[in-house]
Amino acid sequence: MTTDGNRMRPQDLVRVTPERTGDAVVLTVSGEIDLLSASVLSNAITEALADPPGLLVLDLSGVSFLASIGITALLEARHGAGHGTRVRVVAPEGSVVARTLQLTGLREALGVTTTRDAALAR
Repeated sequence: MTTDGNRMRPQDLVRVTPERTGDAVVLTVSGEIDLLSASVLSNAITEALADPPGLLVLDLSGVSFLASIGITALLEARHGAGHGTRVRVVAPEGSVVARTLQLTGLREALGVTTTRDAALAR
């Protein structure tokens, strides 16, 4: 519930902003990715992959919480991209996302970089 007594909506917790840069699609994500909000990220990934880009960058620099369902969404993005689309995840050093992906051993599998520029250059 919100402070005004209304039910929390997924889009109240996380925001995903798509941007096309050359042959890449960058999804800038901010907020909390949990059971309620993970569908917002998953839907944005599905939309981005509908017309497969050469590179899909998931910029999680603004993410303050990443639950296991969010990790599942990242892995599904990697799997759903197939062979024609590279996937990179931006997680700045010391961030919640970077620590979570380090602990789960998924940094390499998800192509984690520390900056958007590094993700776009790979």
